[in-house]
Amino acid sequence: MEIYIIRHTTPNIEKGICYGQSDLDLADSFPEELKTIKQQIPDSKAYHIKSSPLKRCALLANHLGSHVLFDDRLKELDFGDWEMKAWNDISEEALNPWMKDFVNTKVPNGESYVDLASRVNNFFEDIIQSHDEKDLVIVSHAGPIRAFLSSVLDIPLEKSFHIKIQYGDVFHLEKESNSLKLISEIDLP
Repeated sequence: MEIYIIRHTTPNIEKGICYGQSDLDLADSFPEELKTIKQQIPDSKAYHIKSSPLKRCALLANHLGSHVLFDDRLKELDFGDWEMKAWNDISEEALNPWMKDFVNTKVPNGESYVDLASRVNNFFEDIIQSHDEKDLVIVSHAGPIRAFLSSVLDIPLEKSFHIKIQYGDVFHLEKESNSLKLISEIDLP
């Protein structure tokens, strides 16, 4: 079974805004980014497509196939009270505890990175346990993809931000018996 994990394309939002699970439109660069993504996925195959239900993923997923299954476990980190705030507008008093331990500390009225990793790894465990061998495309966000890849690469969550993930990046994996093997090469410092 071939699996392609894709980060959504560029969202239409100014830099420096915390947007986690906020629903955003896509930037005007979407057609070009879509073309680049499609060039990385063999078009000779039929895929199951699973996606975060957030608009920036759903729009891409719907352009990759006609039947998409949406799964909340693929959503980005829930930034709670910080959603749609400029990072610079979040007080140091609120931000510092999270910055010191973003893996375990929950965002006020949101979730921690451990929470995100747990739901994402649960999603991928379902894939590993599945007897379905049809190839799969997964559309998600940088946070869930990093959390999952940290598990595959056996690196701690706190080091997962060393995994560079750009908008529209595609990661290729293969399911072999009861595990997932990363085919794409990732440069880690």
